[in-house]
Amino acid sequence: MNKLFFALLFLISSHLFAQRNLVFPTGRFHTGDDPEWKDLHFDDSHWVSLKTEERWESQGFGNYDGYAWYRFTFRLPSSIKKNAYWRDTLVFHLGKIDDVDQTFFDGVQLGQTGAFPTDAGGYQSMWDVDRIYYLPASSPLIKWDQENIICIRVYDHGGDGGMFQGLPTVKFLQPIDRVVVSLEKDSARSLDYVGSAANNGGRPVEGTLTLSVKEGPSEKIIRTVAKTVTIPAFNSVTATIPIIAGKRQEVTASFKEKHAAEEKTDTQISPYMLTPLPGDKPRINSASVFGVRPGSPVLFKIAATGKKPLRYQAMNLPDGLVLDESSGIITGKLPAGGTYEINFIVTNPLGSTVQNWTLKVGNELALTPPMGWNSWNCWGITVTEEKVKSSAEALIEKGLIDHGWTYINIDDGWQAPDRASDGTIRANQKFNDMNKLADWLHRNGLKFGVYSSPGLTTCGQYTGSLQHEMQDATSYGAWGVDYLKYDWCSYQDVFDKQKDTSVQAYQRPYQAMEAALQKQPRDIVYSLCQYGMASVWKWGGKIHGNSWRTTGDINDSWASVVSNGFDHPELSPYAKPGNWNDPDMLVVGLLGWSGTLHASHLTPDEQYAHISLWCLLSSPLLIGCDISKLDAFTLNLLTNDEVLAIDQDPAGKQARQRIKTSNFQVWVKELADGNKAIGVFNMSDRYQNIAIDFSSLGLNGKYRIRDMWRQVNAHDAADKYAATIPPHGVSLIKITAL
Repeated sequence: MNKLFFALLFLISSHLFAQRNLVFPTGRFHTGDDPEWKDLHFDDSHWVSLKTEERWESQGFGNYDGYAWYRFTFRLPSSIKKNAYWRDTLVFHLGKIDDVDQTFFDGVQLGQTGAFPTDAGGYQSMWDVDRIYYLPASSPLIKWDQENIICIRVYDHGGDGGMFQGLPTVKFLQPIDRVVVSLEKDSARSLDYVGSAANNGGRPVEGTLTLSVKEGPSEKIIRTVAKTVTIPAFNSVTATIPIIAGKRQEVTASFKEKHAAEEKTDTQISPYMLTPLPGDKPRINSASVFGVRPGSPVLFKIAATGKKPLRYQAMNLPDGLVLDESSGIITGKLPAGGTYEINFIVTNPLGSTVQNWTLKVGNELALTPPMGWNSWNCWGITVTEEKVKSSAEALIEKGLIDHGWTYINIDDGWQAPDRASDGTIRANQKFNDMNKLADWLHRNGLKFGVYSSPGLTTCGQYTGSLQHEMQDATSYGAWGVDYLKYDWCSYQDVFDKQKDTSVQAYQRPYQAMEAALQKQPRDIVYSLCQYGMASVWKWGGKIHGNSWRTTGDINDSWASVVSNGFDHPELSPYAKPGNWNDPDMLVVGLLGWSGTLHASHLTPDEQYAHISLWCLLSSPLLIGCDISKLDAFTLNLLTNDEVLAIDQDPAGKQARQRIKTSNFQVWVKELADGNKAIGVFNMSDRYQNIAIDFSSLGLNGKYRIRDMWRQVNAHDAADKYAATIPPHGVSLIKITAL
């Protein structure tokens, strides 16, 4: 009897909900592109049904990039209009769409977000933007109580594609839906936040705009500002609230419409810097080991901080190498294999410091994970030579080079649409001269990376390397390339035609380029980008890969950081000097994957966790943001030398996941000096008091504990550790046995 009652209640509730909203958990789906697919009477019965909250890669269309369509056929009941508070505008909430969409209602375009490759100005991704489109209720397109259709044309440039993060919904615009609430830092006053409530409707909206600040684990509200307002049509109101410098605070802007129960909110965590600024006395921050092949050009920049000018010296530097004592750049060649123990000395009027540095001349490169910058996460295929040089110059001027960041890697979008008459690869009009660009980078102590694909085209439909591997590798060698990212992308078409799914089939395209790289007269670090297929970590090193992507593309969401970083503890045994698991680039700073940039959607807590985990994982560290616009918080995040030293530890052992609960995880990394780096991660949405006994990690005795982000000793003799950690935050420590 109770089951029947609840079943009836569910049906009644569902019916009432349906009278106000239409929700589409699934839709008809087909790959390809045909303008007839937007027509109401097109027969889509042979199309497949896909969930709308999951990208198509996870639903049987793995590695598909390009055009695809969704179709949603439905009856639009007039009852939803009768039950609406205001009855003038239909709103279509479609969630997010990766990367570009063009949305039609009954064959007529409702709107477009992003730009297709064929559009004037070229492709522009808007994968992380909620699609919201409007249609007047008076529109003759609407067929009340009859069949209507929504058709969505999607273009996916690469990686994941399609609809995700939100069930598509059709409903009438409610008063609260007309208001968009946003929160941002005041550009003129760094300690002020400005909250805004914008009325996008044609009628005034009455309500209250409230700003509040919470502080600390107690999440106590320490300051509130509230304004009762009437927002005119197509207008906005603002309020300002100050925060306290240097502390973690949660700032919230909310708007409650006078006649609505719900609120619109926007919340941000104020950036807070944990790392002390570098001191004036010299400090050497370079990795302590470096590998080069016999006869290959050596380029190494001694990374050091301190009041400039600094003077650099290298004791026991072998014949064939030269150090520029004013810049700290080592160049030259060594014809024979061997291991050299060299002492770096860096001085200024305030003192001097020494580092023991090991140079290994043999067949191993990337003895510590590469550190540098990649153009993809900010510029996508809109990258230009000017943008690359701008980030390179900023990397030098802002001092990142003094902390070990040296690679400048151009991702997709640099290739000309066709080859020279002899088949040689060429750069497009956005890049004047690859030789000169490489020379300029090298003169400044930086290294040069490029991107290609083993297919006919790259992800962005630029020229790939299929059947031109030796030609392309020879060009890279002549240009002065130091790093190659080799992206599977369109090779999927070749792979599918071969109908061979053996491990050898996955290896084949990477072996072809590897053989070509081995014949070049310079070292080119080889990054295999194929998203973890066929357990690449088990064989990537055997074909001289220096790193390999273990996942799909990352984005600036906590879910993506968890998926790419935390969800693969089984990979630890496969990392070692010269061979690194790569969970993808860093998503901090200004990102956008196109010409439009936004601040990372990760909270400051999540960014500390992100950097901490990547360092514990011995991951390649490639900054993905526009360095020329780097803010103080992100610069502080990327220049903690004690944290970076965990990543660059010469033992090359990846951390292992030792504790995993629903609320927290503990990862432990063995360091070359016998110490342990430990990351305690709060995986929950609230502050957590987390305590661990070192014995539960297999560690007995007492330890000195150092807080790595704050660079202070937290305890001199302890057998346990406890910390209060913010949501999605971390406590990163190093312990030394006593």
